[in-house]
Amino acid sequence: MAIWVDKEQCVACGACESACPFGAIVMEADKAVITEACTACGACVSTCPVTAIIRDVEEAVTAIDKAAYKDVWVYIEHADGQARNVGFELLGEGRKLADSMGQKLAGIIVGDKVEQLVKAVFANGADKVYLVEGKEFAKYTTDAYTAVFTDLITDYKPSVILMGATINGRDLGPRVACRVGTGLTADCTDLGIDEQTGLVAWTRPAFGGNIMATILCPEHRPQMGTVRPNVFKRPQPDFGRTGEVIRVSSTVKPEAVRTKVIEAVQVCTGSCNLEESEIIVSGGRGMGKPENFVLIEELAAVLGGAVGASRAVIDAGWKPHPHQVGQTGKTVGPKVYIACGISGAIQHVAGMSSSDTIIAINKDADAPIFKVADYGIVGDVMEVLPALTEEFKKAKQ
Repeated sequence: MAIWVDKEQCVACGACESACPFGAIVMEADKAVITEACTACGACVSTCPVTAIIRDVEEAVTAIDKAAYKDVWVYIEHADGQARNVGFELLGEGRKLADSMGQKLAGIIVGDKVEQLVKAVFANGADKVYLVEGKEFAKYTTDAYTAVFTDLITDYKPSVILMGATINGRDLGPRVACRVGTGLTADCTDLGIDEQTGLVAWTRPAFGGNIMATILCPEHRPQMGTVRPNVFKRPQPDFGRTGEVIRVSSTVKPEAVRTKVIEAVQVCTGSCNLEESEIIVSGGRGMGKPENFVLIEELAAVLGGAVGASRAVIDAGWKPHPHQVGQTGKTVGPKVYIACGISGAIQHVAGMSSSDTIIAINKDADAPIFKVADYGIVGDVMEVLPALTEEFKKAKQ
């Protein structure tokens, strides 16, 4: 898409210059000139009183044979020989999509000596598994995984691909989408089938979380998206299920991998492994000061849980970003979520509302957090937390 000025029509009234939100229009020689700062937003087009500013739409995309693309794929991310939960969560949701579309569900496993993951993938709903093994895949690298995924798509033509919106998924997804010439909807919080078109309807927060946008991909294949961990529940596994294993030989050459993982340094302990934790104790600005977070940490340690935090706490520098729960942090769904001194802003609630049981502690009885809580304690967290910790210690003894 491009914006240009019809010099013969332009009267240099300056309306477009003041309307441009990016300062991309300047007046030269009594004519409007569009600079490289233009984002083609179109604000100037409707403003021009003499219709001298024109927006050209790019030529239609080359038609593809959409019927050649079938099946729903789920990327099974793993570490240390264990599949991450998000892969199983997406298998559950992918099963629903595949059934609605009358297609099969496949798990994609790439790694070194990872065949032991196949049974769990079948147990969680897959009809078949594409297995790619090789020493070059022992550790995740952008080059190797992008190349092998691109080859898989080119050869087998899936209709839909689901990936977790993890660190690796957010790296891999857009690179693969670019290679195969399709779009990608990032950080989705809901999936469905559009009734009118039969396409996958990808839902994600937009404009800072103030609205939810539903996005379709009508002209390109595969339809791709990354989905936040813990927004869907993991299905109940059935280890009696079996399926077809398709072993794929890698065509990735060692010289094509430009990086090598020398060492993995753990910068965060189990206390901030929020995605995998069944119990999370989170603190907000109501904790008063960073030193008081020791009360959160003590309760989490007694319960064997992780430590979470609201965005206000992260912005204040009290805790590092890996602890953040919310729309701009991590989406979690533990069995128990304890919110301490957290008011309950919509952005925070969006990141933890799928928890099985929510317990809120706040001295403000009218705090919004109580509207989503299963249990509420109105009181000072400085007094309530030590008492809770002590009682749990006694119960464990």
